[in-house]
Amino acid sequence: MRICVYCASSANCDPDYHAQARRLGGLLASEGCTIVYGGGGVGSMGALADGALAADGDVVGIIPRFMTEVEWQHPGVLRLDVVEDMRERKHRLLTGSDAVVALPGGCGTLEELFEAITLKRLGLYFSPIILVNTHGFYSGLQQFLEHTIAEGMMAKAHAAMWTLVDTVDEVLPAIRSTPPWPQDARSFAALR
Repeated sequence: MRICVYCASSANCDPDYHAQARRLGGLLASEGCTIVYGGGGVGSMGALADGALAADGDVVGIIPRFMTEVEWQHPGVLRLDVVEDMRERKHRLLTGSDAVVALPGGCGTLEELFEAITLKRLGLYFSPIILVNTHGFYSGLQQFLEHTIAEGMMAKAHAAMWTLVDTVDEVLPAIRSTPPWPQDARSFAALR
């Protein structure tokens, strides 16, 4: 499986976020998954890659050129695809992925996650989207998304576009147990 992982580059957060990212990298690598991520070398991004590389995993980093100019890339990732901008990075991260996993992160992680959810709603992405709720990080977001459904901005069926799990150990089981997203998703994308 090719797993796209969105996560933070912050080195200033609770160290457990990094520990969980490292653990996820090791778990995915031990199951033979290819990890595709943003190519960074610090924070949860660096920890994810470190965990996968320590388990001899296949890691693909996709990073915009401007980030390499300030040396934000992970020095140990052998396959580092340098792209022109953030838009191309997001497209390349998601294209061909068998699942998306969102670890806790800031505005970049959230922006990538919301694009994946939007594309799924529009019937342009059909794979599982898993949010890892470490320390309750995504509980508020889950509540907000439920609010958007309650307010009629999304259909009740749209709540199945993502799965919230509490630990990285639940990621692969959640991916494997996620039902296929309907091929006719566009028929209920717009609420009429």
